[in-house]
Amino acid sequence: MIRFEAVSKRFPGAPGLAVDHLDLTVPEGRTCVLIGPSGCGKSTTLRMVNRLIEPDSGRIAVGGSDIRAADPIALRRRIGYVLQGVGLFPHYSVGRNVATVPELLGWPAKRIAERVDAMLDLVGLDPALYRDRRPASLSGGQRQRVGVARALAADPPVLLMDEPFGAVDPVARARLQEEIGAILKRLAKTVILVTHDIDEAMRMGDLVAVMRDGRLLQADAPAELLAAPADPFVAAFVGRDRALRRLALLRAGDVARPAPDASGPGIPPEMSLRDALALMLAEGTDRARVTGGAEPAILTLEAIRAAAAVEDPAG
Repeated sequence: MIRFEAVSKRFPGAPGLAVDHLDLTVPEGRTCVLIGPSGCGKSTTLRMVNRLIEPDSGRIAVGGSDIRAADPIALRRRIGYVLQGVGLFPHYSVGRNVATVPELLGWPAKRIAERVDAMLDLVGLDPALYRDRRPASLSGGQRQRVGVARALAADPPVLLMDEPFGAVDPVARARLQEEIGAILKRLAKTVILVTHDIDEAMRMGDLVAVMRDGRLLQADAPAELLAAPADPFVAAFVGRDRALRRLALLRAGDVARPAPDASGPGIPPEMSLRDALALMLAEGTDRARVTGGAEPAILTLEAIRAAAAVEDPAG
């Protein structure tokens, strides 16, 4: 768990606080996405966790321990860090880049070699093909995968990701978000991720925290944030099409109701409501049969419409 308690930061010469009395808890094994306009304090917040930036006041605890009690270098070796542009050492091979932290920790060579291959395999890069290559020979998406492998190599419980997919082309970005997000969930890492991309935030976050002018405006699960934004700024920031974004997060199995005699086109329970709606409209039907669950179920247009309902924060 990562906990911020009344954390503030002001940079010399700045007219206001970069981070203003932030209270936020990131549950263990969950991904919290910090999002907001440029200059809102999200990257400053992230970099205070590994003490690349020191807070002026308040308390940050990782795993229940105040980070001020830890040696900064030792702390950073226990926290994975992935940033935009990756920051791989160009004169090192891919394998040597991934081995960076285990080498600093003094792991035996055999253990390091096994870990490097395991991490490359984890992020979808065949060790035999990529271990000895240099970063310059890789695509942007491949370099980003190596960056994630390096951050995970020493098995840190906490991972910080600062605009990790910002330098990746749009075609590869969505696939990387899905694949890396699934890996982090499977490994049960506690993650703070900074992005300016609302779709990325909704796709990867268990918790989405919206910031503005150094202050936290709302922190909620993606579906709840889309359904009930705390104020007009949050509603405008997450977009006018937030009802459709909410449907992309919800699954057919979440809202279908048992119906032994269900009819209509068959869909799997994991299909998103947005995809289910598109299929039903294409088929000209107001219902679909949800298959593959414990018992037959039916999904109706009325149920989708209710799930898409969002509140107007302006009243």
